[in-house]
Amino acid sequence: MTTQSDSVHKPATADGWHGIIPSNQFPAEKGRYHLYIGIFCPFAHRANFVRHLKGLTDFIDISIVKPYPKGDENGWPGWRFPKSNEEYPGATVDHLYGEDYLHKVYFRADPEYKGRYSVPLLWDKKTETAVCNESDELLRWLPLAFNELLPSSLSKIDLYPPHLRAQIDAITPWMQSDVNRGVYKAGFAPSQEDYDKNVVPVFGALNKLEGIIARNGGPFVLGPDMTELDIRLFATLIRFDAVYVQHFKCNLGTIRHDYPVLNNWLKGIYWNVEAARASTDFKHIKENYTKSHGDINPRAITPMGPFPDVEQGFESDWSKLSPGGVKHPAVLEYESTIPS
Repeated sequence: MTTQSDSVHKPATADGWHGIIPSNQFPAEKGRYHLYIGIFCPFAHRANFVRHLKGLTDFIDISIVKPYPKGDENGWPGWRFPKSNEEYPGATVDHLYGEDYLHKVYFRADPEYKGRYSVPLLWDKKTETAVCNESDELLRWLPLAFNELLPSSLSKIDLYPPHLRAQIDAITPWMQSDVNRGVYKAGFAPSQEDYDKNVVPVFGALNKLEGIIARNGGPFVLGPDMTELDIRLFATLIRFDAVYVQHFKCNLGTIRHDYPVLNNWLKGIYWNVEAARASTDFKHIKENYTKSHGDINPRAITPMGPFPDVEQGFESDWSKLSPGGVKHPAVLEYESTIPS
């Protein structure tokens, strides 16, 4: 594999770290790197999905923070590790340094760091510094980072294949803005006016995706090949009915009721792609949102539903599905503005 352009590694600011594997500073080595994540976080989910999909669980070990509490309105002191691996199912101690808070790991890389103590954080155990804490960047290069060390069955998995890059690049900006971050814009809206404005693009974009997948005939967003779009979308839609509908008030529709194509796509990813199930934990997901947003859910009560978490009954003949969508006038108007 040709080494990608080396990223200049400077002391961090609020901008974080943007290193790349493989590079002169961060070569591809089995066992050298460590991933800090929260299973609840859709952006960290991307990196962990890739880690499982590409068979990197033996290459990159992992520490998992608890899903709550998060901290004050400024996020301080941030995500914490359990005191033992038995304290909270699925969360782990900090396997590298035994720290109690993630921010202390950040300060090991730069004591003057001024940014957010977010997940994911990819760490270099050899030089004891951060490699990258930007999920978009990890999603782009991590699938290729260790290809020279992988068997062909895994190295051939390319989530940004040349023949689909134009389509990926066209869809990514509005998927990220209207779906991946759109649910947060609606959920954290400070006023009724802001909520009314922000919830509409979420469903306009879902309507658009419903049509795109239907036209491409599944099983993935762009047809027969899984791409990074599928991982972006999965990390949001696996949380949609379980959390965003009720907690973030994204209730103009649900995936399982209003979007037969997206629901079939979601079932296909979850039940047919082992990495999807291996990287998903509904307890972490639901309790993170409902127990760490006191302004939205002050009693921290976590709903039992929906049940089941993901429906079964994947339909392999996509021609049998009739595309659906939310027909609210404002949603349809917004959908018409999204470029084809």
